[in-house]
Amino acid sequence: MKSVIFEDSLFDECYFEDITSSNTFFKNCTFISTVFYNTDLFEYKFINSRLLNSTFLHNKEGCQLDFSDDNNAYMIYFVSFLGTLAVLPGNIVSALLMDKIGRLRMLGG
Repeated sequence: MKSVIFEDSLFDECYFEDITSSNTFFKNCTFISTVFYNTDLFEYKFINSRLLNSTFLHNKEGCQLDFSDDNNAYMIYFVSFLGTLAVLPGNIVSALLMDKIGRLRMLGG
């Protein structure tokens, strides 16, 4: 779930499993007999919500990868481009050596 806000909702006997959320919040919601299994829905995501007879089992721990809205997609592609550009000199040298000494000798070497 990415950037979803639930407001004034009722969740009765629901089962949330393997949920990874980014920028998702529950405001003024009520959860009755709900099970959260292997989710990253932590306490700060429930704003003024009531949890009645609900259980959290095997919460995800550690730093989850989060592509929130403020991340710039340009930077992700720019870093990938720089990585590709870094191997360009090696590719040029490899192509020149292959033309000079041949494919079989290059493979044997």
